[in-house]
Amino acid sequence: MQKTTLVIMAAGLGSRFGGIKQLTPLGPGGEIIMDYSIYDALEAGFDRIVFIIREDIFDDFKEMIGERIAKQADVEYVFQRIDQIPAGFCVPEGRTKPWGTGQAVLTCRQIVDGPFAVINADDYYGKEAFRVVNHFLKQPQENDGMYHFCMAGFQLGNTLSENGTVTRGVCQVSEDGKLTGIEETFEIEKKGSVATALDGAGGQKELPLDSIVSMNMWGFTPELFEELDRAYVEFFRTTSDSENPLKKEFLLPEVIENLLQRKQADVQVLMTHDKWFGVTYQEDRPSVERAFRKLADEGVYPKGILH
Repeated sequence: MQKTTLVIMAAGLGSRFGGIKQLTPLGPGGEIIMDYSIYDALEAGFDRIVFIIREDIFDDFKEMIGERIAKQADVEYVFQRIDQIPAGFCVPEGRTKPWGTGQAVLTCRQIVDGPFAVINADDYYGKEAFRVVNHFLKQPQENDGMYHFCMAGFQLGNTLSENGTVTRGVCQVSEDGKLTGIEETFEIEKKGSVATALDGAGGQKELPLDSIVSMNMWGFTPELFEELDRAYVEFFRTTSDSENPLKKEFLLPEVIENLLQRKQADVQVLMTHDKWFGVTYQEDRPSVERAFRKLADEGVYPKGILH
């Protein structure tokens, strides 16, 4: 059976992690959200952890997180840098941030050579998501000329904040559970038995609470890297003068969307009914702390995981 890798996008952490939400203690034993994701991934059968971080925080990250995780699993690091761009292009003057989730995953190309999952550092996904994604990745894939990927699908109602609006990738899914499209949808909030969001014209539209959304948890085979490499060059080649060169991002879901439209890949949507947690707003923190305390009290997690 194939070994699987969990790739955690954590390049958004700041130096010494001052005030950074990914490192906010939320569990009853001082756990951060990443602790729960890694615990669930290892329990589900993932074999290795790869952290995508900035090079300038490596020493701090390894001391505060990596050395602790290394006692439980194989750990490796890759660095996401602003100057990692295709030959023949240059970093726009004034650009200070890396190039987005597509670039982040591409940095793993040299060290990930088997099936892998990708998650955000600051999202709690729940146990079921890791189980179903890892199970998919460990199965032999059909050799039919297509890329066979997967995505954890969440019910929209399980991913909303009580303290403000959120942005979600609302998914279109076929009857056989395949992803057919993702629409980045902004200012979603719960209104009674439905949710509302911005529509394309600046007005509002309703969304059922059982709409399927992506929380950026994907499962891939390493063939993705070749497609990311090609798309990254195209991203720089086609960026127009009217687009903001200081903020434009090379986004993983957009690459997947293009592969779907060209019928080069299919993406199996693996539904999970766990509730997502995250600190989108500072006001979310008490409810997230209560949720993790409840999970510990119910025995879902031991207190002091990964310590």
